Amino acid sequence: MPRAGIGDRSFILDGMDLGFHGDLEVGSGLVDLAVNVRRAPMPPWLAEPIAASLADLAAYPDPAPATAAVAARHTRPVDEVLLTAGAAQGFVLLAQALRGVRRPVVVHPQFTEPEAALRHAGHEVTRVLLPEGSGFALDPALVPDDADLVFVGNPTNPTSVLHPVQAVAALARPGRVLVVDEAFADTSGEAESLAGRRDLPGLVVVRSLTKTWGLAGLRIGYLLGPADLLARLAAVQPLWAVSTPALAAAAACASPAAVAAEREIASTLAADRDHLVAALGGLPGVTVQGRPASSFVLVHVPDGGRVRLALRDLGYAVRRGDTFPGLGADWLRIAVRDTAITDGFVSALRKTLEA
Repeated sequence: MPRAGIGDRSFILDGMDLGFHGDLEVGSGLVDLAVNVRRAPMPPWLAEPIAASLADLAAYPDPAPATAAVAARHTRPVDEVLLTAGAAQGFVLLAQALRGVRRPVVVHPQFTEPEAALRHAGHEVTRVLLPEGSGFALDPALVPDDADLVFVGNPTNPTSVLHPVQAVAALARPGRVLVVDEAFADTSGEAESLAGRRDLPGLVVVRSLTKTWGLAGLRIGYLLGPADLLARLAAVQPLWAVSTPALAAAAACASPAAVAAEREIASTLAADRDHLVAALGGLPGVTVQGRPASSFVLVHVPDGGRVRLALRDLGYAVRRGDTFPGLGADWLRIAVRDTAITDGFVSALRKTLEA
């Protein structure tokens, strides 16, 4: 699985590649349990606007209608919404626009792209590692008081932990920018989301539309936050950063039909996740950490590096854990799929454990 060429985002620190992502685990013929993107037929209310937008590609993208749709969904003014080419672009904008911060903090284990973006922009990053013994629960007291930029995920990738909204909100204070990565908020039915909160100083919520709707290749996400802060981020964003098809997708995914569909998908996902967790609980030595709340589960497996490679030989790709600060090779992230795929995977995992 080489990393080379234009677009290589690898960032090696302490022997850990912060730019490694689950797509690098996937290979021909493997069942993909490494990427947390739902794979299902695109509904007509989403496919049709995207297809129709192809007739308008001669014109430059106009983000106004999609911005208004997203703002209406979250009951915010339009100047408190910034559309981005995926949530990952939002992290880059924050790192570039906020170069004057003194002590940026990233709460780990979590998605590594925020720290990678900060370090690529020249920031010195302080890590706060949530303890395994607490189930990777968020303790606001662990974040230094002088941190003026804080990143935290909710629900968190890769732990699948959903932090109480009160704990996350407790991190907000004057003089600090609090970035909450809610890329997987819809997978938990929007529980504990801060997307509609306008009363917390310096709060920026990062959202993604690529997970539930299978749009990773289209690159669409958005930021929610104070208008003056988003204006600073927009100033460092490339012109026409979001394509016309992506804007069509953003507007469609903000519609009442989309929100209702998200709730149904989250309910089905919860049942499939419970099935996976129960099946894993019957395997010797396998520990599901915490109470999973998203579209993936983090497990501790003895000799995890060997197990991961053995699973590949049996046709299954899972996400390695040793590129996440605070974890190691004995941690694996497993995407939630339907019960038939789960049963086949658990059978393969049992074989690797017994080998």
